[in-house]
Amino acid sequence: MKTLKEFLIGDRRTIAGTVYGTIVVLAVLAAGARAYREHLWRLDVIAAGSTLVLWLAHVYSDGLGESLKLERRLTIGELSQIARREYSIVAAAVLPLAAITLGALHVLPAGTAVFAAFAVGVVTLTAQGVRYARLENLSRPAALLTIAVNLGAGLSLVALEALVSHH
Repeated sequence: MKTLKEFLIGDRRTIAGTVYGTIVVLAVLAAGARAYREHLWRLDVIAAGSTLVLWLAHVYSDGLGESLKLERRLTIGELSQIARREYSIVAAAVLPLAAITLGALHVLPAGTAVFAAFAVGVVTLTAQGVRYARLENLSRPAALLTIAVNLGAGLSLVALEALVSHH
């Protein structure tokens, strides 16, 4: 049974989905934060919906690839297994979206909620870099470089999405 921490920030088996899901939700939040600052419920729904749609697309495309590899149609059980394996894409969005929800409920000011959502994303991307560095048993300098590259790559993709969506 997974712990809440494993569910929300992943584990060794779910690092790809956790990184992908974090980048997806942060990219949507970055693209919409200014436009929806006064309408955080809309931002929450758009970010949650985008994450779900991209998770479904990922499960679908993974299923097609697996079906071609096996040279047969997948069973519902096999497709469900892919969906469960890739749940980390959606799980990665939970904490950032919770921060936005707190803003929408006026528990947090809007700016603080958006900042908290991004802070959670940065912590998640950093944690995945740490996880990878430990898995590879890297030296301290190599680990710090790996963490920086993971964080930099993730945030660069978020910034690229924000830039593209504003033009």
